[in-house]
Amino acid sequence: MGAEEPPRRRPRAPRLVAADAQGAHRALRRSGRPALVTASHQTPPSDPAAGPGLGRRAARGAAVSVGGQGVKAIVQMAGVVVLARLLSPADYGILALTTVVVGVGEIFRDFGLSTAAVQARTLSGQQRSQLFWINLAIGVLLAGMVVVAAPFVAQFFGQPALTDVMRALSLTFLLNGAATQYRASLERALRFKRIALIDATSPVFGLAVAIGLALAGAGVWALVAQQLTTGLVLMVMLVVSGGWAPGLPRRGVHMDGMLRFGWNMVGNQLVGYAANNVDSLLIGWRLGIAPLGVYNRAFQLLMQPYNQIRVPITRVAIPILSRLQGEPDRYWAFLLRGQIALGYTLCAALFLVSGSARPVTSLLLGAPWLEASPLLALLAIGASLQSLAMVAYWVYVTKGLTGHLFQWSLISAALKIACIVAGSFFGLVGIATGYAAAPLVAWPLSFLWLSRKVDMPLPAIYAGALRIFLVGGLAGGASFALDVFATHGLPDVVAIVLNTLAGLTAAALALILPGVRSDVLRIRETVGMLRP
Repeated sequence: MGAEEPPRRRPRAPRLVAADAQGAHRALRRSGRPALVTASHQTPPSDPAAGPGLGRRAARGAAVSVGGQGVKAIVQMAGVVVLARLLSPADYGILALTTVVVGVGEIFRDFGLSTAAVQARTLSGQQRSQLFWINLAIGVLLAGMVVVAAPFVAQFFGQPALTDVMRALSLTFLLNGAATQYRASLERALRFKRIALIDATSPVFGLAVAIGLALAGAGVWALVAQQLTTGLVLMVMLVVSGGWAPGLPRRGVHMDGMLRFGWNMVGNQLVGYAANNVDSLLIGWRLGIAPLGVYNRAFQLLMQPYNQIRVPITRVAIPILSRLQGEPDRYWAFLLRGQIALGYTLCAALFLVSGSARPVTSLLLGAPWLEASPLLALLAIGASLQSLAMVAYWVYVTKGLTGHLFQWSLISAALKIACIVAGSFFGLVGIATGYAAAPLVAWPLSFLWLSRKVDMPLPAIYAGALRIFLVGGLAGGASFALDVFATHGLPDVVAIVLNTLAGLTAAALALILPGVRSDVLRIRETVGMLRP
């Protein structure tokens, strides 16, 4: 399926991209090293999506994707608010533990082949069909393995209910296996509007089923049905929107490069998954199911909306940057602009959530869940630091450096696991503190590690990130101070509004810095690209 025709250029857009490209080029010259050009990834002149309108397409694609995921986040947040009042912490603990175990298989089910399909320079119809059958076959295999392993996992954790829940959720491997390459095809064709519509619609059906079953007293099975229903609707809509049917698998189709790319992605994702879920495993093993339910509600309250922004931005960034391999100045200009847009929106919002964690938890989950508020504050700080590390991930993937990404993942995972294990001796708050401390150490090291393999404007990247942290820290600190000393006894909505206003006012003080003012102007220019 070919890329859509780019929209007509406004006269201003090419100058903005050129200015960014010159800035990135100057940063590379100051580093004393030549810009890296990968010949095998040069963008052909015939590619319509790589023309001067690519900046506008990137901005619009990101806006559409984030908008669609925003609707999905609202639906998921509504589910958190409603279902938290109908289900117990133990119900959420069972699902959280099951999701951690089953999620390992989901990494193997994808096998990195969705990213391989999007990143590939060319992709034939037969290659796409082969990828479909590989993903589906792995899904069938993993579903069978989970069915067999379920009683042993339940016995290890001392939770008999895990057996049936794990076996039911094994069906997600089949649903996701069938849908993987259809989503990849839509992303490759930059059909972000269609993807946004699908992602926003499918959770509505899952939530409706979950609420109905929760009201009927189904307990944890309401949450299981929610996931299965959402996955089924998502698969059907992706297949219908894809407009293609897989051919029969055949021998002789060249797949070595994609499988090698996918295997490296699997290794990286496995290491990252272990690091990202060691907190839940430690809580379930050492503290019990109910504390895990409390931690899981704080985690999901934050991560569900966070992921609805983080994931679509990455899905837009990777195909766009992949098309710019032959233009290093434009490549780094897009990357720097993406870091700024990401930091001044997502990171700043997370710092504000951290400052108002108490009223946010009370409003959305209810007073019985207030013990989750310090966890939410710490997890928000950790997520803000993680979000900027995504910029390095974009470079690894789009330049095909998945082997080096795997090496870095081993290092960062070791740091994260060490921080969380150390924090686990101090209970739930200690674990959340370890979760927040790990990316504080890891994110600057990640760019240093990457710079060993890629010529990049490292000073410009670091300087931009430090400005983002300054603005976010001012916003979160002012919001927290007002909540502690002035708004603690006010209604939750009033406290959140006042805390947010205080945070935004404090963040505005950073405008005295020329670099921050320049960043704000770039964000305004990016927003201007959204106009028709």
